Amino acid sequence: QVQLVESGGGLVQAGGSLRLSCAASGTIFSIAFMGWFRQAPGKQREMVATISGGGSTNYTDSVKGRITISRDNAKNTLYLQMNSLKPEDTAVYSCAIRTRGIWRWGQGTQVTVSS
Repeated sequence: QVQLVESGGGLVQAGGSLRLSCAASGTIFSIAFMGWFRQAPGKQREMVATISGGGSTNYTDSVKGRITISRDNAKNTLYLQMNSLKPEDTAVYSCAIRTRGIWRWGQGTQVTVSS
């Protein structure tokens, strides 16, 4: 049974930075395909970044150059470093793992960016 627990969200002013963390258990983390998603109120969930077990990354265009996804396989932890944050980045950010063809998400952590 996979468990994903996010932390690191909070309130930050526009232009500021946050680092989100995701502790994973119940999976072979080092080979897992992982991602970060976000969902704003009244909006659909969107993928912001993914990372393969081998370290290959992918980002949605709106965050390229501002957000970096990384992983520490020794700690079974996924990270999302967010810089130059904008009010439109405000959302619940969820860690996710793709298993057997489907995404599974953690409970999420709130990120609020004030103008």
